[in-house]
Amino acid sequence: MPFLKIQTNQALDPAQQQALMAKASSLVAEKLGKPENYVMVAIETGQTMQFAGTSCPLAYLELKSIGLPADETRNLSDSLCTLVSQELDVEKNRTYIEFADAQRNMWGWDGGTF
Repeated sequence: MPFLKIQTNQALDPAQQQALMAKASSLVAEKLGKPENYVMVAIETGQTMQFAGTSCPLAYLELKSIGLPADETRNLSDSLCTLVSQELDVEKNRTYIEFADAQRNMWGWDGGTF
């Protein structure tokens, strides 16, 4: 049920994308205490993006999950920014993250909802 979307203007080859998605999936599962078999990760690299008036390396992330604990978003932000910094060479202050807590009846899966 957790979904993490990573958009960046950094270019990655397919192997680097797969490695980043694997690390991100594991991190999200661990930090949210959810089974990794429910975690979905999408990455869009090489995007035309600008932040603070420049196209220096940057990233935008969206993390949506059922029961996303608002009191944990600071820790999640730190962990995700660290991952993006290490894997994409994007400074933490050039990463935005949007957090969303989804209602169970508004999240579909396997022909039903959670």
